[in-house]
Formats: sequence, C-alpha cells, structure tokens
Amino acid sequence: MTDLSSELGFRRNRQLGKAVYRNRALSRAGFSERLFALLFSGLVYPQIWEDPEVDMQAMDLLEGHRIVTIASGGCNVLAYLTRSPAHIDAVDLNTAHIALNRLKLAAVMHLPAQADLFRFFGEAGNATNSAAYDRFLAPHLDAATRRYWEKRSWRGRRRIATFDANFYATGLLGLFIAAGHRTARMFGIDPRDMLDAGDIDSQRRFFEERLAPIFDKKLLRLVLSRKSSLFGLGIPPAQYDALIGAGDGSMAGVLKARLEKLACDFPLRDNYFAWQAFARRYPSPGEGALPAYLDRANYATVRQNAGRVAVHHVNFTELLAKKPAASVDRFVLLDAQDWMSDAQLNALWTEITRTAAPGARVIFRTAAAESVLPGRVSDALLSQWHYAEKESLEYLSRDRSAIYGGFHLYRRAA
Repeated sequence: MTDLSSELGFRRNRQLGKAVYRNRALSRAGFSERLFALLFSGLVYPQIWEDPEVDMQAMDLLEGHRIVTIASGGCNVLAYLTRSPAHIDAVDLNTAHIALNRLKLAAVMHLPAQADLFRFFGEAGNATNSAAYDRFLAPHLDAATRRYWEKRSWRGRRRIATFDANFYATGLLGLFIAAGHRTARMFGIDPRDMLDAGDIDSQRRFFEERLAPIFDKKLLRLVLSRKSSLFGLGIPPAQYDALIGAGDGSMAGVLKARLEKLACDFPLRDNYFAWQAFARRYPSPGEGALPAYLDRANYATVRQNAGRVAVHHVNFTELLAKKPAASVDRFVLLDAQDWMSDAQLNALWTEITRTAAPGARVIFRTAAAESVLPGRVSDALLSQWHYAEKESLEYLSRDRSAIYGGFHLYRRAA
C-alpha cells in the first residue's frame, strides 16, 4: 500500500488536537491539553518505550503476516522485520516520528555495514554521523524528510547533527529522563551508579536504599501532582488521570512502582530500557542486550525485509478505512486508545473488525491496569473478539520497559 501522506507538515498535526482535546480552550484543563498537543508536535520518543520482544510473543508473529502498527520511535517496526512479515504499515500523527522512521529505514538499507548502523543509532554520539547522513542517507529520502532533518536551528545547526552527540538525550522523553537525573542528583544520588550492580539483588538494594526515598520528598510529590510534569513521557492529561488511578492516589507512588519494576525485575544485562533510563545510552556490544534492529545477528534479515515497510502520516482508523476487508493479521495500537473518546474507539474498532483476517490479533497497552474497551466499545463489536486476560497479565510481567499498568491481547473470535 502506498503512503497516504508523503508530505510532512503541520496540517496533519491538527489531528493531534482532535485526539487530545476534551475541554474548552479557555478552561484550565483545555489549556493543559493544548500545551500537550503543542509539545507533542515535536520529537517525543527517540526510541520506543514498549518492548517489541513482548509484542512479537503476544502477536505470535510469523512470516507472511500483514501488520498495522503505530510507528512511534520505530524500534518496534524494525524489530518486527526479524520475523519476516509480508508487510508493515506504520502510522503516526507526529511528523517527527514519521521522519525518524523513514531515516531508520533508509539507514538499514543504505548505510554500508552493520557497524555503521550501530554507530548511527546505537552509540551515544559519533561525530561522523552527519557526514554519513549526507553521503549515504539523504539521497534516498523523500523531500519532506530531508527538510525535517536538514532544518537549521537559530544557531545554524542542522537537526541531523543531534546524531553527532547523544540523540537519546533529545525529544520530550530524553528531556524527561534528564530531569529525573537532575532531580536525583539534587538529593545526592547518581542514577548511573545502578550500572555497578552485579545482580538483581544489588539492583534492588540500590533502588530501595537510594532511589525509592526520593519519591517521598515533598517537593517531588508537589511537582508530580501537576499533569504537565508527565508531558515528557508523552502522557496527555486524560491519560494522567487514568494513570494516577492505578496506584496509591499519588503520581509519585505510581512512578515509584513503575521504576521499581524497571530497576528490579530484570537483570540489567537483559534490559536496554534500563540502560537508557540509568546510563542515558545503550550498552556497547557485549555489555548487554540491544534493540533487535541493532543486534548484529538480526542485521541481514532486517535489511532484507526493510522494503516491506510503508510509513504513513495518518491516523490508524483513516489508514484501515482504505484497506480491503480481512486484509490485516496483526494490529499494534501501543497506548493510543488511552487518548480516545468513545466515538473514536468505536470508529477504530469498526475498522479493525472489518479489516481483521481470520485469526487476527490486536495488542495494546494502557496506563492503568484495565482494558479501556469494556463499557466503551459496543458489545456488537467486542463480541467478535476474545480477550486473553491470563496471557495479557503474563505479557505485562515480561515487558522490560515497565512503564505501563496494562498489556492487552485480543483475538478474533472464530
């Protein structure tokens, strides 16, 4: 399927407003929603913050499957290529994410070798990356994507130059993690010391003795009580409300529990999300696990399959409406439904149900523990799907990103 919107531009970012706005513009809640939409128009996720390994297990992703997924930072899209699906449609409303996905695909296909790909996306900064972009990638990018990466700041620096430093310190997520590090240092804690932990027991001691007490500080609890405090995680006001209801009634308590899982439930060697959170980088080859597309063992497969991806600057429902009936095997919604009204959810699931092939699966995550669908999506639609509750809980426990309260798997009913 060809791209439905090859031109990136702010006109599409208006759809972010449609997804976020619930209140009048001049109300306090409405102002918060509009501030979030403005911030979300730029780069939010330099890397995706959902675990693609769990996605592929839950989807039972096999060769030949046809996937529609939200793109986000693109690590998921490239990870799915390791299973050789027939086709992936990646959609996003954020122009920066579209440009990042197209850049990653071009890098996989056109950088000379796997070591070059790792230097570009795996290292915490390499001064040769801008030159590699000019020589190997720019000639293969569409005009809109080139405009995005070659746009200059007020200092005259091109946007692509962020890859000469630490790209993962950029975007709202990178700034949020940086703020977390600064906060910890205010209280005499350096999160990078977590890397000295030699095993899970040591990781837990570090969390309980040094990180956990920070969440009891009055100043931090006050800051986290504001909805705007989590805009850096890409969490809009409506999702903040769902998230705070998933814990002890305070956002500090919720984030403390999520950080505990990230710090304590998986060995650091196996969890590149923890490396980004605590070390601000990925492990070097041999230090620990890497995202699937940066793992040398997957390089040939990902490169061979990269041409099977189409990146679309449209919303999920809009893309599905253009597809034939029974033409999609796997749907990946990330946490987008947390943002949606009842009308948007029903429109989405009408198209999912129409385009679902026999045996189709849908996966998504939620800020709170419960699925957002019961009581909001019509019974006529939901009756055509089976909710795998026990399996969903198991997949949630395996999710190394540790940020979500719920993981949900739905199968097309026979």
